[in-house]
Parts: sequence; structure tokens; C-alpha cells
Amino acid sequence: MDLSSINPTLLLASLIVASTPILLAALGELVVERAGVLNLGVEGMMITGAICGFAIAVNTGSPFVGFIAAALGGAALAFLFAILTQFALANQVASGLALTLFGLGLSALLGQGYQGLKPPPTSDIDIPILSDLPILGPVLFSHDPMVYLALSLVAAVWFVLNRTRAGLILRAVGENHGAAHALGYKVIRIRILAILFGGACAGLGGAYLSLVRVPQWTEGMTAGSGWIALALVVFASWKAGRVLLGAWLFGGISVLQLNLQAAGVAIPVEYLSMSPYLITILVLVIMSADKSRAPGSLGRTFHASD
Repeated sequence: MDLSSINPTLLLASLIVASTPILLAALGELVVERAGVLNLGVEGMMITGAICGFAIAVNTGSPFVGFIAAALGGAALAFLFAILTQFALANQVASGLALTLFGLGLSALLGQGYQGLKPPPTSDIDIPILSDLPILGPVLFSHDPMVYLALSLVAAVWFVLNRTRAGLILRAVGENHGAAHALGYKVIRIRILAILFGGACAGLGGAYLSLVRVPQWTEGMTAGSGWIALALVVFASWKAGRVLLGAWLFGGISVLQLNLQAAGVAIPVEYLSMSPYLITILVLVIMSADKSRAPGSLGRTFHASD
């Protein structure tokens, strides 16, 4: 066992990268649930975004175009969910589970022929002076653009939900869609927009896995990331700041357990592999002890006659 081989600076930098896919997906689902919709199809949208982004990036040679395709792919799957739940009035839980199964099957079909290929690299952004700072430089100022987009989205989601009229309306729809409808707000339109935003974010998270985190396509490569994103939203009490902390926690434990395996720590690999999930859930349960409740209309189907 050689713990000296673990570089703390590299560990912290890797933590931010590892947390980005889950952070993007969880932020999108946060907005969806604050609008009163429960979409359990995050895993399906992420894996669809992963293959859409990978395939387009490989064929165009541009990771930027790949990320756009991933957002569109995730949003397209989310639109299918919106049609089922907002127009056909299907059960949201069943529709979300079906969406995950559909996304996994669709990605496996679309991914045939892409195994073993390498996508074009996504360049890091080196910020003059700041990137050269010891410790802080590589940890905070030497990442790819998607890392900074995810962090910016945390601030943007918090600001919109808590400091703007649009956020107030969205939260009103999530708390009591009947009262919001009575006040003249277009409940279905607002929820569809939230669902599409959530799908686009999940697609971006999936593409980050296939283009940056693990730059290759492997069937089922999301490996439960969508379910972790769903858990983060609930245990973070539907608050953007706590979602960020939860994503960093999961990413940090994931990277740490890989480093511990490489260092030869005398702990069975199975225990190390399950530790990110177990520790993240335990800490988030403690974080959610303030008893913040879910949006009042979460998971409830809206009828215009309500």
C-alpha cells in the first residue's frame, strides 16, 4: 500500500470533472421537479445524449457540435415524455421508467459500429495567470468549457428560481398547479419547457461521459448516473447549492476509491466500488434533515378542469 502515490491536487481536479455529468443531469431534473413533474427517465436521456454526442462528434470532428446534438437528443426524448404525461395524461412514474428502458435500447441500437472509436478531444481552457497558480490553478482554472458551463448553470438555476418572476411562476406551478391555472398561467406550457430543459441537461451530462470523462462509447456506460442524479435532487431538498455539494461529494468519493485501488489499499474492491453510492446517500440524508418538503404538485397530473 502506497498512499503517497495519491496527488491531492490531481484528486481535487479530478473530483470536479467526475461530478460534472451528474451535476448537469441533476440540475435539469431539479427544474423539472420544481415545476411539479417527476421524470424518472434521466438515465435514458443521459445514455441517449451520450451516443448522440459521441456519434456526431466522431462524424463531424467537433466536440462542440457533439454536445449540441446531445442536448437535442436528450430534449427529444424528454419531449416524448412530455407528450405522454402532459397531453395523453399518462402516469409520470410509469412513463419515466419506460423512457429509461427506451433510451437504453435506442442507444444500444444507435451505438452499433462506434465501439473502439475515439472522439475528437475537448480542449481545456487555460486562463492566463490563474491557470499558473499553484494548487488553485489546476484545480479550478484548467478545465474544459463544460465544467464551467455546469458551474454557471448552478448559479443561473438558483438565481432564476429564487430571484426572478419566471422562477416564481415555475415554483407556483409546482406547488399548486390548480391555483396557478386559475391565475391564468399556462401550466402545460411551463411544464413542457421545464421538461425540455431537463432533457437537454441530461443529454449534456451523458455526452460529457462519452466525450470527456471516458472518451469512448460503451453500451450502458452511464451505469446508474441518472439514478444518482435523481437521488441528489431529492436529498438536496430541491436546492441548487446542495445539488452542487452532493455532486462534488459523489465525484470525490468516486475518484478517491479509484486512487485507493491503485494504491493497493487492503479493502475489497467491491466495498470500494460501492462506497460512492453509500457515502453520498448517507451524507445527503443528513443534509436533508431540515425537513424541506417536495413541491406540492410533484407527480400529479394536471387537468384543465382542476
